[in-house]
Amino acid sequence: MTIEKNKFEAYIVGGCVRDLIMDNPDSSGPKDWDITTNAKPEEILKIFPDSFYENEFGTVGVKIKEGDKTKEVVEVTTYRIESKYSDRRRPDEIKFAKTLEEDLSRRDFTMNALALKIRNHKSEIRNKSKIKNSKLKTEKEKLDYEIVDLFGGQKDIKNKIIRAVGNAEERFAEDALRMMRAVRFAAQLDFSIEKKTLEAVKKNSSNLKFISEERISEELKKIILSDNPAEGIELLHETGLLQFIIPELQSGYGVAQNRHHIHTIYKHNLLSLKFCPSKKLEVRLAALLHDVAKPQTKRGEGEFSTFYNHDHVGARVAEKILTRLRFSSEVIQKARLLIDNHMFYYNPDEVGESSVRKLIKKVGLENVKDLIDLRIADRLGSGTPKAKPYKLRHLEYMVDKVSKDAVSVKMLKINGNDLMQELKIKPGPKIGAILDVLLAEVIEEAEKNRRETLLLRAKELSGKDLLKLRTMAKEKIEEKKEEDDKEIKDKHWVK
Repeated sequence: MTIEKNKFEAYIVGGCVRDLIMDNPDSSGPKDWDITTNAKPEEILKIFPDSFYENEFGTVGVKIKEGDKTKEVVEVTTYRIESKYSDRRRPDEIKFAKTLEEDLSRRDFTMNALALKIRNHKSEIRNKSKIKNSKLKTEKEKLDYEIVDLFGGQKDIKNKIIRAVGNAEERFAEDALRMMRAVRFAAQLDFSIEKKTLEAVKKNSSNLKFISEERISEELKKIILSDNPAEGIELLHETGLLQFIIPELQSGYGVAQNRHHIHTIYKHNLLSLKFCPSKKLEVRLAALLHDVAKPQTKRGEGEFSTFYNHDHVGARVAEKILTRLRFSSEVIQKARLLIDNHMFYYNPDEVGESSVRKLIKKVGLENVKDLIDLRIADRLGSGTPKAKPYKLRHLEYMVDKVSKDAVSVKMLKINGNDLMQELKIKPGPKIGAILDVLLAEVIEEAEKNRRETLLLRAKELSGKDLLKLRTMAKEKIEEKKEEDDKEIKDKHWVK
């Protein structure tokens, strides 16, 4: 490596080493590469003149280029130790350390306190695939790579354990967000939090209130988008962290519902998130928060208790929660829209095309699938074994049918006004007849749907027996409607 050629130490460090050791075949490998070194920031800048240093943490951004373009930026940080954390968020001052051991001892978890030294300098940092494909496990491979593991990180990775480096309470006192990171890693990696580390989280959970909403939000997003989001939220609850993130959600803990639900409000919300079929952040948030207002709208007790307007109240509550947590306005408004409409009514025997059009107009065609995904999450979270019953499949069919409008004159590139202006035709049935014939021909050959082509054909038709042609056109249009309807029905498994 270039840094070592300049007589300094350099190690790949942290989460990227963890990801390499885990060697997950479903993973694309580390996304961020971090280097730690005994070189000071000003010395790193001399080695890499095109780099930048815009922080107080001793981290220099080194540009990795391909030709004239910057392919990526690798963070190179000087060994450091950190002083007291008065605000439980950041060190009062940054002090540079002399040894790698000092640097690793300040890190959060053993699985992240790993350093990797490249012995074979033909393997550059940028050659991720070569490093990724080396499992870093056999004695032979240790000739190329040396792993510095001072705190048993490799063993903890093997046993799927999240353990704080050194004294857990000290690590969490340094940065309270580390408690939430422990939960996030548990959800992302399907690991367990070691007993003493878990106890330290529970004991110090109130310190999370010192952390900014932006930092909390980033960790929450990663939990929600992990493969185990419900388990992550439950772990936040068990550790006492949830009350400092979404206390409104926790207020449903132990609150029974009615005859339509076998679970408490809190557990139902959790299971709805667990079974949400969507991977979208806003849909998963809607699944978690869709019944968040049920505790405050509950009237009565027992199997006949009610929760009138919990959907509309819940939409407003969810908006406040997500705004407080600094989510983007796009995510907030989308989640609110889904929660506000998650109680939509649909029965194939009672609801026709006009009602489906109204639903589409209300929520937007682009949001209908997400709304159905939320309904599926709601059903499965209620203990219903069938995710998508006939009603929902039929709704999908109706949405498909009315949104395509595949056999309407609206699809033509000309309209009645064009015919009146170009052909000097007065308003009357002749205009509709011509448009029907044009539509029938476009159904047969879509390439004819061009303004110039249609106007030329309309001139030819204007002097013909349009009653006969119109009859033929209607037959063709109805035939096409039946074909499309059957195709859409088959797609959604409805009759």
